[in-house]
Amino acid sequence: MLAALRGLAQAVLAPAAGIPLLVLSVVSLALVPIGVGVFLAPVTLLAVRTLANQQRAWAAEWSGVSVPLPYRPEPATSNPLRRLAWLLRDPATWRDLLWLLVNAPVGLLLGLLPAMLVVYGVEGVLVAPWLGQVISYGWGPFWPLHDWGLAGIAGCLALGPVMTVAGLRYGPALVRAHALVNRSLLAPTRGALAERVRELTETRAQTVDASAAELRRIERDLHDGAQARLVALSMNIGLAEELMKHDPETAAKLLAEARSASGQALTELRDLVRGIHPPVLAERGLDGAVRALALSLPLPVDVRIDVPGRAEAPVETAAYFAVAEMLANVVKHSDARRAWIQVEHDRGRLLMIVGDDGTGGADPAAGSGMRGIERRLAAFDGTMAVTSPPGGPTIVTMELPCALSSPKI
Repeated sequence: MLAALRGLAQAVLAPAAGIPLLVLSVVSLALVPIGVGVFLAPVTLLAVRTLANQQRAWAAEWSGVSVPLPYRPEPATSNPLRRLAWLLRDPATWRDLLWLLVNAPVGLLLGLLPAMLVVYGVEGVLVAPWLGQVISYGWGPFWPLHDWGLAGIAGCLALGPVMTVAGLRYGPALVRAHALVNRSLLAPTRGALAERVRELTETRAQTVDASAAELRRIERDLHDGAQARLVALSMNIGLAEELMKHDPETAAKLLAEARSASGQALTELRDLVRGIHPPVLAERGLDGAVRALALSLPLPVDVRIDVPGRAEAPVETAAYFAVAEMLANVVKHSDARRAWIQVEHDRGRLLMIVGDDGTGGADPAAGSGMRGIERRLAAFDGTMAVTSPPGGPTIVTMELPCALSSPKI
């Protein structure tokens, strides 16, 4: 019975929502040349995606059929032309429209069958025989038994239970069949999967290279910084031990130098640890770490953060260093008088926007800092977009797909 009710929901939704959306999509795409469709088409096509995503959720929940998302990452832009180009260049958009066309009759048929079998079966057992004849509706359109008398009643009593049992027994299979039809049209194609594998292979190689470079940096910092100071510290202490009996004054100076060197070495080690994983990030999360970072800058920074939980540690680390690198660029290159940071979580994405009122002209291809952050974000399927016209302002928009856990109390 539950399968019958679910089938009815599919039968109603497929034509009632699918056909109007298909018509609106075609009309809005036809209006693109005159400009109106530039604004209408993204709205209707995204509504189609919403309907398709609902079908994916039902397929997984009702039948255990997983239908992965085939869509390309949404760009962080409000420009209607860019949003339209993103949708039209995505092959999944056109497959969604084909799915609307196919799903209207298929969803109606497969959705109605479980309920029809149960309803007509019950009618054949409980209603039609006791009327003395088979009425002209209900059974009549499928089995023309009108005026058959006892033979018609016998037919109802024989076929009714069979139909009822078939509807109850095979209803889940029909719902699953509809989910499989949806998967054939809504899941990624082999070409899309191959492209995805290529992207993952590339980002993995970039991540490995970035990790190797980070290890070399840590090794260099330890060798040239803290290690050298600790060696000098050991030598000063040893020399002070030898001079303690014969020249206490010189020994005291050497010990003072050793104490100063130990403090400097400790500071360098702390800075190195912060460069690997800042303690404030582990203690206060991304919200507190970004606010602390903004307070350390030599210019006013407006901070607005709306992240109602904690992301996974690697994602938080990538997000923190991305914001830190952008703020470092603001201080070094922009000649800005103020900057702003916006961090929020929406629809499974962590959105980070860093802007300043400086001179502009920032180019990710011209420096290794932005390219490094872009590679770091790409390892998590993240994206980065830079808008920096000459004269400013500079706005860097970064996105990371992620789920939140441990919501704030």
